Amino acid sequence: MSEKLTNYLNGVFASYDGVKSVTELKADLLSDLQEKYRELKAEGKDEETAFNMTIEGIGDIEETILEVANLSRSLERQVVTNFSASHLPLSDFAGVTAHKGQFNASALRGSNFAGADLTGSSFKSSDVSEANFDGANLTDCSLSTVALTDASFNKSILVRTNISVSGMEGTKFKGARLTDVTISKTDLRKTIFEGCIFDGVVFEYSDLSGQNFEGQTFIGVKFDKSAVNEVSFKGATLKNVSFKAYFSLTNKYYRSIATICFDGAVMDKLTYASLKGMGANLSNVTVR
Repeated sequence: MSEKLTNYLNGVFASYDGVKSVTELKADLLSDLQEKYRELKAEGKDEETAFNMTIEGIGDIEETILEVANLSRSLERQVVTNFSASHLPLSDFAGVTAHKGQFNASALRGSNFAGADLTGSSFKSSDVSEANFDGANLTDCSLSTVALTDASFNKSILVRTNISVSGMEGTKFKGARLTDVTISKTDLRKTIFEGCIFDGVVFEYSDLSGQNFEGQTFIGVKFDKSAVNEVSFKGATLKNVSFKAYFSLTNKYYRSIATICFDGAVMDKLTYASLKGMGANLSNVTVR
């Protein structure tokens, strides 16, 4: 009869094989059932009656098993996605799903995250130079004080991504759409942007001097107290874009606005009026 109880539980727990905490629950429950069965037999119940009364006594165990399994799997995922303080250069993370992954203070130079879903992950104070994030989902990710030299974000999904105080020399954004992204206190002079759409992006306290944004699209973008000397928006589209000056006792910021190239750009009336008031050269701009 002990074998019959074991077979019964195997059927109940079949969908959760391999989940450690559920396996432990199953072992404890089997021990309790066997004891209950022996007590009923000692009371004079026949085998069939004792068996039926034993399994009826556990009630609806399915909901409890499901809760234990879900909790266990959640904890296992947390362990799997915590790579903080790890030495993992040239690692292969291509195509993985690692929501809220922790990659803080880690050596990840040259690692491959292409096509990975890294939603909500953190890479604070890590070296991800030369890493490949092409096509990766970086929604709600934090990249603060990160080495991103020569990293690639081609066609990446960047939504509410926060990049700050990071090294971005040679970092490539090609064909990417940046939505509600904040880039702050970062030198972007040698960062490569090509064929990008900037939607609700905020550049604050960053150096964009000499940056080439030719032919790209800017919607609701804020250049907040950032250096914009000789930036090129040639052939670009600007809608509801604003430039906010940093504090200065001179007209240095307004002189830098005059160095921006807007030849062939298309912009809305409000953006045009704002830039005109700041002294920008808008002689070859189309207003729509």
